[in-house]
Amino acid sequence: MHTKAKVKSARSRFPGRRRVRCFLIGSALTAISIAPLHAEEQDAIKTDRPDFVESASVVKKGQFQVETGIAIERDTTQGNYQRTFTTPTLLRIGVHDALELRVETDGRTVRRTEDSATGGASTVRGYSDLSLGMKWHMQDGEGMKPELGLLLHADLDSGSSAFRGNGVRPSLRLAAEWELPNQYSLGVMPGFIYDKRADGERFFGGIFAVSLQKSLNDRLSAFVELAAPQIARAKNGGSIVSYDVGMAYLLTPSWQIDTAIQIGANRNTPDRSGTIGISTRF
Repeated sequence: MHTKAKVKSARSRFPGRRRVRCFLIGSALTAISIAPLHAEEQDAIKTDRPDFVESASVVKKGQFQVETGIAIERDTTQGNYQRTFTTPTLLRIGVHDALELRVETDGRTVRRTEDSATGGASTVRGYSDLSLGMKWHMQDGEGMKPELGLLLHADLDSGSSAFRGNGVRPSLRLAAEWELPNQYSLGVMPGFIYDKRADGERFFGGIFAVSLQKSLNDRLSAFVELAAPQIARAKNGGSIVSYDVGMAYLLTPSWQIDTAIQIGANRNTPDRSGTIGISTRF
């Protein structure tokens, strides 16, 4: 008798809970569905991921933007299969209408190497180097005049021993963006890095990337890209070149999710890599 009473009481409360859950879910879906309308009134977040070409814009003064995700890289070299997991993260802080400060890292890094000849495997865990930098918004785009941004970074030898670079490696990049007809945009980013080999010798390496982006609707965009984060002679590690494709989806004006795939274009570049990420601003 008491058991039946308890069951009946629980059942009588359940419809109310279900209505609350349905209301919350419906509210969330409604918020997402009307995001494009709000995006027209409020500038939508603009990120530097998931493509390699940086945006020419900066975050507004007083705003803080976080762009993070996970990435998996796979490569086969000289009979060894290598898989690397990273957590790339970029922090952007607006300090002026035309200037932002930046902290960037590949974050937590796990690399597993398998020897196909012996069947042995080893795993190394640690953290990647930090990169400190700034971006200066040089000019707005209008007509055929591109939007321009200048990025100055310094990679620091601050990571775990297995993933640490050699000394401080400064780099300079120019991000240029053109708005094209039919919701297309073109991004080009030349630059250079002053790097250091394991033997202590310094060298200059080039940086270049070009990206074509298409806005499919108010929230969804896609891109294709040719990226060369390193252009160097063989003695300096050779050039690293990849073909990239990806998409970004605007959940709200301040939240974005994204994904991208990279295919290596030469033997110096990892065979395949992919990433998924999320970005927001405060």
